[in-house]
Amino acid sequence: MNRIRRVPLDVWFEPLIILVIGIGYVLWYRSTTFTPTEQASLSWANLQTTLLEHIKLTVTATVIVVVIAIPLGIALTRPALRRFEPAAVNIANIGQAAPAVGLLVLFTFWLGTGFRTAIVGLVVYAVLPILQNTIVGLRQVDQRTIEASRGIGFSGARTLFQVELPLAVPVILNGVRTALVILVGTATLSTFIGATSLGTLITTGVTLFLPKLLVSGAILVALLALIIDWLGRLVELAATPRGIS
Repeated sequence: MNRIRRVPLDVWFEPLIILVIGIGYVLWYRSTTFTPTEQASLSWANLQTTLLEHIKLTVTATVIVVVIAIPLGIALTRPALRRFEPAAVNIANIGQAAPAVGLLVLFTFWLGTGFRTAIVGLVVYAVLPILQNTIVGLRQVDQRTIEASRGIGFSGARTLFQVELPLAVPVILNGVRTALVILVGTATLSTFIGATSLGTLITTGVTLFLPKLLVSGAILVALLALIIDWLGRLVELAATPRGIS
C-alpha cells in the first residue's frame, strides 16, 4: 500500500498570505488617487515591462549560478578535490560578505552599467547558498549507502547520479530556493547601475518623494519573492524521494 506523503503546513499557508497581500494591494490600488507620474509608472504596460525585466534578471542569474555552483559543489565532494573546498567556499563567501550595492557599483568600473553588469553582480552574490547546500547535501548521504551501491557493482559516476544526488536533492533545492529569494530582493538594487527592475519604482518614489510609488514597488517585490519561494517549496517537495520528507 502506497504511503501518502504529508504536505507541510507552510505549503498551504504561504499562498493564503500571497492572496491576502495581493487582494489588499489591488483594493488599495483601485481606491487610491495617484499623481500623473505615479499613474504613468504604475500603468499596466509599464508595470508589465518592469516586472518582466525583474524576473528576467532573477532567472538569468539563477540559471548561471546553478550551472556554476552545483557542478562545483559536486566536484569539491570528490576525494581528489576535497582539499580545495575551504578555499572555494571562502571565495564564494566574499560575495555574501560584501554589501550588494557596493558589489554592483564595483563591477560597473569593470563592465560598465546595464543588464550584463547586474547579472555578474547577482551571480557573485548568490553563489554561496547553492554551493554550500550542494556540498552539505552530498556530505550527509550515509557512507554505508554509498559503499553498498559500490558493492553491487555501481561505478562512481552511477553511484553519484543514482544514489548520492537523489538523496541530496532536498538540500540542494533548498539552496536554490534560498538563492532565488535573495536574488529577487537584490535585483531591485540593479536600478542603481542602469538595469530596469522593480527597484526603479522604489528609487523613483524616493527621489521624487512619491510614497505610493515606493509602497507599490516594495509590495510587488515582496509578492514576487513570496510567490517564487512557494513555487520553490512545491518543486522541492515534488523532487524529494519518498521516505525522506
